[in-house]
Parts: sequence; structure tokens; C-alpha cells
Amino acid sequence: MRLILLLVLACLAALVAACFLGSVPLPAPRLLAALTGGGDMGDRLVVWAIRLPRALAALLAGAALGMSGAALQGLLRNPLAEPGVLGVSASAALTATVALYYGLAGAWLFALPLASIIGALAATALIAGVALRTSSVTTLILVGVGLSSFAGSVMALLLNLAPNPFTLTDMVNWTLGSVANRSFDEIGAAAPFLVLGGAILLATRRGLSALMLGEEAAAGIGLDLRRQRIAVVLGAGLLTGGSIAIAGAIGFVGIVAPHLVRPWVDHDPARSLVPSALLAGLFLVLADIGVRLIPTANELRLGVVAALVGAPLFVLIAARRRGA
Repeated sequence: MRLILLLVLACLAALVAACFLGSVPLPAPRLLAALTGGGDMGDRLVVWAIRLPRALAALLAGAALGMSGAALQGLLRNPLAEPGVLGVSASAALTATVALYYGLAGAWLFALPLASIIGALAATALIAGVALRTSSVTTLILVGVGLSSFAGSVMALLLNLAPNPFTLTDMVNWTLGSVANRSFDEIGAAAPFLVLGGAILLATRRGLSALMLGEEAAAGIGLDLRRQRIAVVLGAGLLTGGSIAIAGAIGFVGIVAPHLVRPWVDHDPARSLVPSALLAGLFLVLADIGVRLIPTANELRLGVVAALVGAPLFVLIAARRRGA
């Protein structure tokens, strides 16, 4: 509980910092006035239309990936399991790219989140099907890598055949991951899927704890393994699809956060769900602040920065596990 409280406070501090920092920092009195609906019209516009929705989008996207990673690692009892490594994120990004390619995203507000969720659910169902048929971790990872590569190649094909430069720019931005120019409407469109996915995963906590004993022992104490797998797959798919819908493809967050949290919760996957979500959300908010503050000719993409930080951290974690 103390860990969750600390992470909640850190997330709130990061949100305030995200509203405060930017190309033109807002002094504390002006920021407070804008947050409470007073002050200058320009300050309110910067806070409520640009910085706060952007920070919330980063927080929600990271939280969704963190909780999905923790749940999938607990279900598959595989420390490498997460939406990105298993090809779920790439598949969701592919269907989102298809929606952008055919102009569906501009025609209907829910087209993009719905396309992302369909892709995420299809890929997660495939991975779950493989997990039901084999106990080989290597096979599971290879299938995920193959799925991710296939989705990446189809996305490259769509980028190559983009009908116009505007569509190409939207598709590139989505594949690199970004929360720039996000609005409360876009967050609201993805929110039902994020809430439903999170609720489903939280409802599977007892099952995830039981799986620490092994599948046979868990079944012996009354756990319905098939229902547990379907619930976790569905919840992770909804969360990943919602995350892709508001932030595009962002890797390594879903795998790193649970690893960092696990030692603090006695390696219990059920207890790691909420802290992993908070830590991953905090990480993306801080990464997006860095994106806005780093002076570059073209703004860096959030997915690029997340990978630049997350990949070396993941290697370090993996190396420490090997030496343990």
C-alpha cells in the first residue's frame, strides 16, 4: 500500500510538472490560476487544451501497458511476456495504421481505438492459443517475434503505398508513438476500453496469485484455467488497444515496469498490477516532459525516447537476473 501511495503522489507531481514545464514555463501562481479556471485566457488554453491532455494521455497509455505486461507475465509465468515482445502492440498499431490509411480515423471518432483493440485482441488470442498448445517459452517468444515482424512488414508496405503526404505523416507519427496534440475527446474515446480492460485484469488477481503455484496446483484449488486465460487475454487486449489508440506504438514500458516493481511486492503478479501501471504511467509522463524540453529541430517521438531509455534498462535487468 505504501508503494502504491508513493507512486500515486509521484504521478500527481509529474502531472503538475508536465503542466508547468514546456517551451514557455508557467510560474506557479499562473499555473494554479489556470488549473482553477482563472487567470489569463492564453494560460488556460495552454494548460487545459495542450499540456494536461497530453500528460494524461501519456499517463493512461503507460498505465495500460504496465498493467498488461504484469498480467501477461503472471499468466504465462514468463518474465519476457508483454504486449510488445509478443507482437500485440505491433498488431494493434497495424490495424490502427490501416484505419489511418483508409481515412476511417477522420470519419469516426471511435474508428482508431476500435481498430487498435481489434488488432490487439486478435494477436493476444493467437498468443494465448499457442500458450495453450505448448509449454515451450522459446516457441511462444518466437511466435511473438514472428507476429511482430509480420505486422511491421505490413505497416512498412502501407507506409510505402500511402495515398498522400498527410496520411503518410499521420501513419509515421503513429508507428513512432506520440501523445502530441491529444485532446480530452480522444482520451474519452479510448477511456471505456481502458476502464473495462483494467477492471477485467483486476478481477483476475486471485487467479494470478494462484498460478504462482503452477497450473496443476492452481486448478487443484479451484481455479478455472480456461476462464482465467480468456479473462487476462481480453483485459490485456483491451488495455493495449486503448493505449495504442491514444499514444501509438510504445515499446519496453510494459516489460520493464513489472520487473522493477516485482521485488517490492514479493514477486506476486497480482500485487504488481497496480504498481506496475502507476510506474509505467509515471515513466511515460516523465519521458514526454523530456521530449518537450530536449531542444531539437523536430520534436522527438515518445516511443523513440521510451525505447532509448527502456531498452538499456531491460538489458541491465536481464543481465542481473542471469547473474543472480
